[in-house]
Amino acid sequence: MSTQSGTLEVQVFGTKKHAATRAALRFFSERRIRTHFVDLNERAAAAGELKRFAQKFGAEALVDRTSRRFIELGLGPARYGDDRWIQILADEPLLLTQPLCRCKHEVTVGSAPEMWATWVAANRGTP
Repeated sequence: MSTQSGTLEVQVFGTKKHAATRAALRFFSERRIRTHFVDLNERAAAAGELKRFAQKFGAEALVDRTSRRFIELGLGPARYGDDRWIQILADEPLLLTQPLCRCKHEVTVGSAPEMWATWVAANRGTP
């Protein structure tokens, strides 16, 4: 997401208690990059938003099979198609791999500091 002044803004989906989400927020904060944080405990990501991530990585990559919620729901043997997983993830946001980050048309799933660094460098006009 880019503001009109040309400054970089990154959207981060996650929860405040999740270590990787906190690390992502810290990464951008240390580089003075504006973030729009979406706390999944307060607001679920919309199915349309999740589809952006699934188009690049596949819906399975968005599912955190080690999450407490995944285990509580007994989804271990579950084998669903992408559309069904997107709906489940929209209804149960704590099943998502965290953080989900979006910058303009680029997206990442989980910790991806190398990719985030390319976003920052591109914004600053450096290779």
